[in-house]
Amino acid sequence: MRTTVGIIGAGPAGLLLARLLHTAGIDSVVLESRDRAYVEHRQRAGILEQGTVDVLRAAGAGERMDREGLRHDGIELRFDRRRHRVDFPALTGGRSVTVYAQTEVCKDLIALQLEEGGPLLFEAEALAVEDAGTGRPRVPFRHAGREDVLECEYVVGCDGFWGVSRAALPAGSARVFERSYPFGWLGILADVPPSHDELVYARHDRGFALLSMRSPSVSRLYLQVPEGTDADSWADDEIWDELERRFETDDDWRLERGPITQKSVTPMRSYVHEPMRHGRLFLAGDAAHIVPPTGAKGLNLAVGDVVTFARALAHEKETGSPSLLDAYSATCLRRVWQAERFSYDMTTLLHRAPDATAFDDRLQLARLARIASSRAAETDLAEAYTGFPLE
Repeated sequence: MRTTVGIIGAGPAGLLLARLLHTAGIDSVVLESRDRAYVEHRQRAGILEQGTVDVLRAAGAGERMDREGLRHDGIELRFDRRRHRVDFPALTGGRSVTVYAQTEVCKDLIALQLEEGGPLLFEAEALAVEDAGTGRPRVPFRHAGREDVLECEYVVGCDGFWGVSRAALPAGSARVFERSYPFGWLGILADVPPSHDELVYARHDRGFALLSMRSPSVSRLYLQVPEGTDADSWADDEIWDELERRFETDDDWRLERGPITQKSVTPMRSYVHEPMRHGRLFLAGDAAHIVPPTGAKGLNLAVGDVVTFARALAHEKETGSPSLLDAYSATCLRRVWQAERFSYDMTTLLHRAPDATAFDDRLQLARLARIASSRAAETDLAEAYTGFPLE
């Protein structure tokens, strides 16, 4: 099998890249090791930056998002029993974010790809990336009980941290930067309308909490828990009781409870792989970088990567110049590191470390009070949250 771009992984990054290439007249093949049902129901991110929303619309994948997605013009910060709303459009010249689950983005892009695009092979396991340093990289893969080889001009690895793409880079060719956090997020899905119409980020002496949503009838909530926590060790009533404590305010706001349909624990870590390219192998999304979820940046960074690659390849096809492809890693990493910085800032602003002192607590409260009282500090948060520019 031959194609111009071999894409490993049919998450939102790989699927969007295939769509962008199709609209640019560039052929591709997508290999996905899981089946379609798994991809379409894999719970992940749910906050789309303004730039991500714009890209999906331009790619023809925005119709259902615009109909069913929830536009949010701000977030609420809670601390010391106080509430402070950050008004995104007022601080950013009109930008906002949209709550639309990754599962729905994938459903939309899969439908478009199967209807209009090139081959999208589910249950097709990429076994390796070979000859990435040459002009004809190869991806051996297993599909429908037989082995085949995908011959490409370029390979884009959108297969996550544990995929074969990152492992294909030569030893010693890269630097890795990482940080682990001594806590995680206990996340729940609950069949109850959200108790607030925007996301609520709460800093509490007992730990962080986040109120989010998947739809007008489904709530998504998180609790900071110790690293290594087993989600099943928390009874449903215990979760709701703890959420109520951490969201408490001095007014009459109340948290609505409902049946919990899913529980899981997400570890917290930061990771960057430099460079994001070797020869004709390009890394995108979690294959190249991971952020703690506090800043809602993971999916949006992956979108930035594939937009950068698609633009660079289209430029080469139109002009013959590889300059933008050669700059791919540096271009992406400028945005990646800003997102890493913001995600780290939000994490340390709102989570209580196991060894936190009274001094640390006061610093957190002072940082939050600064955001609540300074337009400059509030604007910095709003600009970062709604998204860094796609170069």
